[in-house]
Amino acid sequence: MIYSLFQVARPVDISSIYATNPTYFRRWFYTDYNFTVVALWSPFLVRTSDVHTSLITNLYLDKADESWSDEVKNFDFVIISAGQWFFRPALFYEKGQLVGCHKCEQSNITDLSHYYGYRKAFRTTLGTILNLKGYKGVTFLRTFSPAHFENAEWNKGGSCERTKPYGKEEITFDGYIFETYKVQVEEFRAARKQARKRGLKFLMLNITEIMLRRPDGHPNKHVWGHQMKNTQSDCVHWCLPGPIDTWNELLFYNLKTYKSYISSLHEFV
Repeated sequence: MIYSLFQVARPVDISSIYATNPTYFRRWFYTDYNFTVVALWSPFLVRTSDVHTSLITNLYLDKADESWSDEVKNFDFVIISAGQWFFRPALFYEKGQLVGCHKCEQSNITDLSHYYGYRKAFRTTLGTILNLKGYKGVTFLRTFSPAHFENAEWNKGGSCERTKPYGKEEITFDGYIFETYKVQVEEFRAARKQARKRGLKFLMLNITEIMLRRPDGHPNKHVWGHQMKNTQSDCVHWCLPGPIDTWNELLFYNLKTYKSYISSLHEFV
């Protein structure tokens, strides 16, 4: 028999010390490593009205959400991501003026589609990080995580019943998923050019296509091991353990690669 010995480091939840709303803004401190993990909830990345009570959300596309932008200056690593929330109805503001919307269904306002708001939000986010005074961390962009509703939309009976990954011939990387992903990549590449000039490291966790092939990885109607009746299926979030574990593997690989790169620079110097 082969025995494996390992040690698990358990963090201390210090969320309530730093956040007025610890449900959405979490912090865990690993005393063994003097390392803190922070989760800052900002589904649109830019400034908004109250996203819980408004049927149509006001998005201020040229203003970063202070809930994260005021926090990350001294972080060593920052991972940004956003996606499904941008499909919701929204009004777009720039320089304090209404410039358009997405699904607002108002005849006097131009519908610019979610791509417009998505692009501007990432442009503002990446630009804010580039201009953070004193920021020297490594920035990761995690690309768009696709949903897998079939037979209907999420609020009209759609579900994700599949128990196996898609084969190569069963699905193609195109349509709105590809276009949404493409917006991210274009904005990331533009920001990375500026980051290099300023000595900053921008890296990408490219998970979109690999997750597109995993319709079997969602809770669907199953929560905590029980099937929930008369509820909408969840084909957006992911089960743990599951395909989402790949994200950690990609992050770990990138961190190891970056560490090796820094070590080689020190040796050269």
